[in-house]
Amino acid sequence: MIKHAARSPSGSRTPGRGHIPAAPFMVAAAISLAGLVVTYMFFIKRAAGQFLDESALVEAAVPRRIIGVQSSQVLDSLPATSVVISVIVVLFVTLARRRWKAAGIALAAMAAANLTTQLFKFGLPDRPSLGVTTLTLNSLPSGHSTIAASAAAAVFLVVSPRWRPVAAFAGGSYAVVVGVATVINQWHRPSDVMAAFFVVALWTSLAGLVIVRTGPQWNVWLGASQHWASSRWWVATCSALALVAGIFTVLILRSVAADPSSSTTSYFLAGVGQIVLVGYGLAAAGTLLLTLPVRRRSSR
Repeated sequence: MIKHAARSPSGSRTPGRGHIPAAPFMVAAAISLAGLVVTYMFFIKRAAGQFLDESALVEAAVPRRIIGVQSSQVLDSLPATSVVISVIVVLFVTLARRRWKAAGIALAAMAAANLTTQLFKFGLPDRPSLGVTTLTLNSLPSGHSTIAASAAAAVFLVVSPRWRPVAAFAGGSYAVVVGVATVINQWHRPSDVMAAFFVVALWTSLAGLVIVRTGPQWNVWLGASQHWASSRWWVATCSALALVAGIFTVLILRSVAADPSSSTTSYFLAGVGQIVLVGYGLAAAGTLLLTLPVRRRSSR
């Protein structure tokens, strides 16, 4: 049986000993905060950002006529579905593995992310008038996207490292689908969804540091080859989707740069590309953050 414990200077086994550096988690939190600030500054405070965002929202009317009913059903069931799934999984892991601290930290992070979104939404000033026809009411960050992403993050935090790669992919996919659905239903602009993802990433980074330090016995990464859920393909898939989405977005925007008025769905597709880029990019980064610092550092 493997005992995840490190040796003390005297050579005795000391359960739970092992230094987890805070720097990677603090850097991740800082990057998430920077992403939130940049999203706000460009898409709210700059005319070019407002134009991209508003054009995507207006053009969402086209796919809405096709799949608006289905996406509305996703959104209508979102709050209950997200909370129920995350609570059930967290409770199951907690009861089965006795991860009481991890469960409390994960649920606290989920609550903090949703509270932060509401504070931002109602605390930020209205969108300034920059010559772009748009509703001035602030809708950033998206509350629906925050619920979906934070629920996925709670599950991601409480499962053991070997399950985190597949949990990040599944949770990231769920959050991306919900985020795109809010745009299709013209409830939110793409920047609102991206801002929500950054809010959740910020709190997940901070909660992740506390979890790996308070649960060193089970927070041990044994390698990508130890289990199918740990496969490198999960991170590779998230990274590939983010890269393809980024390239796709750039190409789409370049194709309509000369004549923006000719676009019917290009800006909407670019907005979807931005959501996919941020959603899967953060999923890949989160997997590395919560696995690499806890590589097998203990004695057998």
